Amino acid sequence: MSTYVLVHGSWHGGWCWEKIVPLLERAGHVARAPDLPGHGDDKTPIAEATSEGYVVRIVEILESLAEPAILVGHSMGGMVISQVAERQPDKVRGLAYVAGFLLRDGQSVLDAAQTDADSLLMPSLEWAADGLSAVVPPAAARTVFYGNCPDADAAAATARLCAEPAAPVMTPIRVTDARFGRTHRVYVECSEDCAVSPPLQRRMYAATPCARVASLATDHSPFYSKPDELADILLSLSQ
Repeated sequence: MSTYVLVHGSWHGGWCWEKIVPLLERAGHVARAPDLPGHGDDKTPIAEATSEGYVVRIVEILESLAEPAILVGHSMGGMVISQVAERQPDKVRGLAYVAGFLLRDGQSVLDAAQTDADSLLMPSLEWAADGLSAVVPPAAARTVFYGNCPDADAAAATARLCAEPAAPVMTPIRVTDARFGRTHRVYVECSEDCAVSPPLQRRMYAATPCARVASLATDHSPFYSKPDELADILLSLSQ
């Protein structure tokens, strides 16, 4: 039996793993899908959301477990799991990046996103007047996030999207070869992604090589568009 900790991306919450959790549990594993601060049901004010707070949320879960866990990071969640592995490498059995931001030391999510000329995400954003957060308008969310998802799932997910705090995605990560570098890493590439484009995904896993790259011919949200296929990839990490 393995324990999976599923870390959502920007604008989402732990709810986005609702089809994956039962598939992992049906196979005999434990799956946790927490909300990061300021997301989902977590009521942390946007001004108080930090990259450090995200990391602490996941580290606290790892410290409550008897055995090392498999961390899965979707999109921005990739930034989080990298920093957790740097902080607690002995509590991490493996890392899986699902169209995730697999960043180099000193790089931020925003740094990488601003190089993504093929993404539809950045041009779609609407920023708050104070500059502390941004939203993806409902009219754009279907194309940006859920292009291959069933209509009902896309509509339900769009209705649950929240404002995304700016500070965490602007904060450079700190990782080292001695700690993060020794973790087993797998990348799940989404080849029809309009949010984190396939060229950016490839640049990231080329710069920080993974033991395996699995490709899904789908959008940015395989937890809705291809849940069985995604679960099969994640289950292979427990073997």
